[in-house]
Amino acid sequence: MLGEYLPVLVFLGVGFAMAVIMLILGSLLSPHKPDEAKNSPFECGFEAFDDARMKFDVRYYLVAILFIIFDLEIAFLFPWAIVLDKIGLFGLIAMGVFLTILIIGFIYEWKNGALEWE
Repeated sequence: MLGEYLPVLVFLGVGFAMAVIMLILGSLLSPHKPDEAKNSPFECGFEAFDDARMKFDVRYYLVAILFIIFDLEIAFLFPWAIVLDKIGLFGLIAMGVFLTILIIGFIYEWKNGALEWE
C-alpha cells in the first residue's frame, strides 16, 4: 500500500530539493547591492502620499465588482460549454438565469458610472 505513494513522495522530495538548491545558488551567485530605492517601501510604484486608512472612492469598489462579474462569467461558461450536450435544456435555462443575474449587475455598474474613466 505504501508503494502506491512512493511516486508522490519522490516528486515532493525532488521538488523540495530543487527549491532548496535554487535558493542556495541564488543567494551565492546573485549580486547583493542594496540602495535606498530598493530598500524603500513602495505601493503601486509610487511614494506613499497619505494615510493608509484613507477612504477610497466608490468607483474603486465598482470596478472590483465588475471584475468579479466577468471573472465568474468566464469561470462558469467554459465548463458549461463543454457539457452542454449532456445537461440539455435544464443546463441552458440555468445558464440563462445566471447570465441574466450577471447582466443585471453589469447594468448596475454602468448606471453608477463605473465604466466612465477619468
